[in-house]
Amino acid sequence: MPLTLNYTEGLLTPEAGLRAGRMITDAFLKWHGLAGNAVMTPNVTMQIQPLPKNGTLVGGDPAEGVWLECKTPSFALVDRDIQVGFFKEATDIIADAAMGKLPRERIYSNVVHTVDGTWNLDGEARTNQQLLDLVAQG
Repeated sequence: MPLTLNYTEGLLTPEAGLRAGRMITDAFLKWHGLAGNAVMTPNVTMQIQPLPKNGTLVGGDPAEGVWLECKTPSFALVDRDIQVGFFKEATDIIADAAMGKLPRERIYSNVVHTVDGTWNLDGEARTNQQLLDLVAQG
């Protein structure tokens, strides 16, 4: 499940971005009850990308921010308690990583659910049920 953390350069150091990425990955697994799961742990990935200052807009105007996007199967991040808990924790992690350089209202997040049957795991397109069966083994 690829997670993406984009931020306006200068808001996070490379080390802080890496640390935040690790912590967000751990939080994602924890909130889904999958911490240490042998199948899901290596399949929750993170891309961390600083963006140029002239490459981030809010309301169409240049502005600094941090964006977290989670691409998941349609059964992930559907429970309201998981949504609230995970995104609060992720926001706290990002705010701490920015060390006061960014107001919380400039931390954005969203989820993109994939079409059932299109999740590629171990080189094979898997259905939601196939993924759930694999996760249950881990």
